[in-house]
Amino acid sequence: MNVFGSAADLYEAARPGYPSALAEAVVAYHGGVPGSVAEIGAGTGKGTEVLAAIGAPMTCVEPDPRMAAVLSARYPRAQVYVGTFEQWSPPPGGVDMLACAMAWHWLDPASRNQRARRALAPTGTLAVFGHRYGYSDVKQSAAIRAALDTLDPTAAERPTDWFLHDVLDSGQFTDVEVERFQRDLPLNRDHFLALVRTFGPFLTRPAHLQRRGIEVLGRLVDDFGGTVVLDLRTTLTLGRPAPA
Repeated sequence: MNVFGSAADLYEAARPGYPSALAEAVVAYHGGVPGSVAEIGAGTGKGTEVLAAIGAPMTCVEPDPRMAAVLSARYPRAQVYVGTFEQWSPPPGGVDMLACAMAWHWLDPASRNQRARRALAPTGTLAVFGHRYGYSDVKQSAAIRAALDTLDPTAAERPTDWFLHDVLDSGQFTDVEVERFQRDLPLNRDHFLALVRTFGPFLTRPAHLQRRGIEVLGRLVDDFGGTVVLDLRTTLTLGRPAPA
């Protein structure tokens, strides 16, 4: 996830947070406040914000030291491990809750579910969640996606609910459930362009494509009257470790 380190401060400022109801759903599924929470790929703490509301001791695993520095400043009471999920060693007996926000796809697909199950206590809870960015206005959606396709026709979105199916298909978890949340989020021109500049596909493109993309999208937002309304959909996948 080192691709995000160069944009750590922008990431913290531009990325939307999560609904408070997500924490309530996690606690309800678990059956009460867990004794410990570990968050994988915590970044600057967007997911940490909602997980911290649970009120349990937290360990945050983040491989990029620049992202981890922002995270530590925001959540000084959390224990921050700077390293990958694969490098981190869970405590003996496992953690009561293992969470991952918008980072599941960065984990090794061949081992992430098995590693997650082994990191959990036998009665623990897996909570994987993330946003899907759409647009409330059909015309805005079509225009933005057409512009992005013109700049990079090879870019492709993952299927809806892909991490739900990833967890289900792994066979590592039982009682798998999904919760969904939706909200409309208006963004002015500067905020929308800042958000785009934090996306992995944008950050991994050559500098000339990044500049062109911002110019094209900026003109589109101007044509929209200066505002883009996101259709922000958040999916929460919950599961319990399957018996060994």
